[in-house]
Formats: sequence, structure tokens, C-alpha cells
Amino acid sequence: MGQVTIYIDDNTEKKMLNMVEKSGISKSKWITELIREKTASTWPENVVRLEGAWKDLPTAEEIREKMGADSTRESI
Repeated sequence: MGQVTIYIDDNTEKKMLNMVEKSGISKSKWITELIREKTASTWPENVVRLEGAWKDLPTAEEIREKMGADSTRESI
């Protein structure tokens, strides 16, 4: 297991300690979870579960059909 030393300003440390206290886990575990979240290549499970939650949300095609034709693009 790797070990890392970081230096953070007092304000950031206070914010981190507040979040760690609310989470009930250690600083190391909280920082590890934060790094995993920020480096994930998939959507978080709570976002995945929202799929289909809005039945009346128009599709991309339905939105685009009301936009009209694109303007002619300039040549390069």
C-alpha cells in the first residue's frame, strides 16, 4: 500500500476534517474515496439509477427537430 504526504492550507484542512467527521471514516479512507471518484471512468451508481427517471423528458432528436436547419459553414 502506498503512502503519500500532502500539504494543504488551513481552510482546506478545516473543510476536509468537517467532511471526514460527517462521513464517519478515516481521513485516509475519505481521501482514497475522493481520488477514486475523481478518476473513475464510469458514471457513479446513484447517477446510473436515474436512467429513465424522467419519462416526459424529450429525446435529443425531438429537441433538435424544432431547431431548424444549420447555417452554411464557411470554408477554411
